[in-house]
Amino acid sequence: MKGNETSPKPVGKTASAGFQIGVRRTIDVTQQQAWEYLLSPEGLKLWIGDVEAIELNPGDKYESANGACGEMRVVKHYEQLRLTWQLARWERPSTLQIRFLPAARGGTTLSFHQEHLDGPNTREEMKRRWEEVIARVAECAADRQL
Repeated sequence: MKGNETSPKPVGKTASAGFQIGVRRTIDVTQQQAWEYLLSPEGLKLWIGDVEAIELNPGDKYESANGACGEMRVVKHYEQLRLTWQLARWERPSTLQIRFLPAARGGTTLSFHQEHLDGPNTREEMKRRWEEVIARVAECAADRQL
């Protein structure tokens, strides 16, 4: 590089929230169906891990047998969950927001947005995780299991 040129900013890097990732997909279910599935024992296993249930009050903590833990921050039934989310090997928690958005042509857009990730490798790991979760929810919806 010459003179005042700077290296390109890494994908997903923000000035204030570290690395972040957003994944979304519209699924042919209602907001209530998507919400109830993600908070069912089967749904929780997809995105948190081995945990039977979580409490949905701001300040309530959760921890799965496989090491995901955090604290509820915002709960808007059938619309939004905002919580801290951390794996055991991480030094600090990230912030995860799951939104259940009504889609213009019907169905629900399921959105995962995570910020305060420690680097590009963690960002890619979490991108794959949330893509897999949404794909599984879409499969269940297609099979009418929701």
